Amino acid sequence: MTTTSPEQRPAEGILEFLRSAFETEWREPALGHDGVSAWESEHGAVLPEPYRSLIAEITNGSSLGPPEDGGLLPLGWLPPDWPHGADRDPAAPFPLQEAWAWEGDPLADDQATPLADDHAERVADVYKHGSIVLGTDDGPFYWVLVVTGPQRGKVWAVTDVGACPYPMPEAVGFLEWVQRWHAGDGWWD
Repeated sequence: MTTTSPEQRPAEGILEFLRSAFETEWREPALGHDGVSAWESEHGAVLPEPYRSLIAEITNGSSLGPPEDGGLLPLGWLPPDWPHGADRDPAAPFPLQEAWAWEGDPLADDQATPLADDHAERVADVYKHGSIVLGTDDGPFYWVLVVTGPQRGKVWAVTDVGACPYPMPEAVGFLEWVQRWHAGDGWWD
């Protein structure tokens, strides 16, 4: 499923909640709808709601907010320790439908086979395709928002050992992710 035009703007109650979740003094300036549209045109991907309205109208990142370790990154930013460089393609299909623990994947153990090269490429695709990075928690643990394919609008955790929908087994959307953080329920409760 590729979305080529923006979804309907969220209800005002949803935007009011997002305004309250991201305190004014910690907000980065919003991009405005023209800024968001320019990013989408440049990258060939339309951002899912309500994230799209959040960065257009409320804040393009916040140093206090989810994730806990450094807050919500501005659109297009990457954590300093992001693997696989800045060469990302948000418009490419996000490659996963379910959790994948690649650390124990047998393809990773046998570097002499062509399948091992495919394994490394598949891991890189998870980092590079179909998502934007929301932020990081405790080292090589990254939160991404999927922007293409069947998982569009869902939040995933991507780590150095694998990737999974948050919370497993099914992923929640951006709004639910923020609500869980704001309620202080703990990420994996």
